[in-house]
Amino acid sequence: MAINTDKNSYTVIFAIIMVVVVGALLAGFASGLKPMIKANEKYEKQQNILYALGVNNNEGPNDVEFIPTTEVEEEFNKYITKQLVIQGDEVTENDEAYLIDIKKEEDQAKKDESYTRKLPLFVAEKDSKEVYIMPVRGKGLWDAIWGFVAVDKSMTVQGVYFDHKGETPGLGAEIKQRYFMDDFTGEKFLDGGAFKGIDVAKGNNDPKNEDTTDNEVDALAGATITGDGVTAMLKKDVRLYVPYFKNLNK
Repeated sequence: MAINTDKNSYTVIFAIIMVVVVGALLAGFASGLKPMIKANEKYEKQQNILYALGVNNNEGPNDVEFIPTTEVEEEFNKYITKQLVIQGDEVTENDEAYLIDIKKEEDQAKKDESYTRKLPLFVAEKDSKEVYIMPVRGKGLWDAIWGFVAVDKSMTVQGVYFDHKGETPGLGAEIKQRYFMDDFTGEKFLDGGAFKGIDVAKGNNDPKNEDTTDNEVDALAGATITGDGVTAMLKKDVRLYVPYFKNLNK
């Protein structure tokens, strides 16, 4: 018996079957690719952390080149001596601290005032010096901005890495360029022992960042809101680590 393909019922049934088949295939692909996606996310975080530490493949003055994914885990284990989780007054070691989602932690703390958010901190040794790397996350002009900030015991910046989701090319997107990120090196979060932060300032007039005691770096031309977002992000998130560093320096 021939099937009447002109009937509406045939079209509906065919569409349902196709949705089910395609959905099953996509679910299968997603499930099969999940371990690879998770591995890539891990490697990307490790690359970003190492970049802030100054471990990268940069050669030219404008390069932003990461350690390759084939080498990053080995390099991460070589330089990162400890992964810590700070939660209130409690500090514990956790080899998977890099997996903590700081956005989810922040959101949870906003929803529940009794919740103390978990703060990942990465302790590294480079050039016989102990360095501490903190993750930060904030809001730019259009969407999320984030990064990692490496400091020494005095909370003086040793390096940073910034990235964004949707800032304007040539303007706010420049936060991930060398000329902007390198300006933070040597700047201090503390002023006379008190937390002050680092401002992305339009009137800084210090393009070579020769003054590292002013708690300021030059703003990006035409990207005031993104720059303000970086300033707010650093003050909001780095401030949370101040008690740890005060205890460290006792």
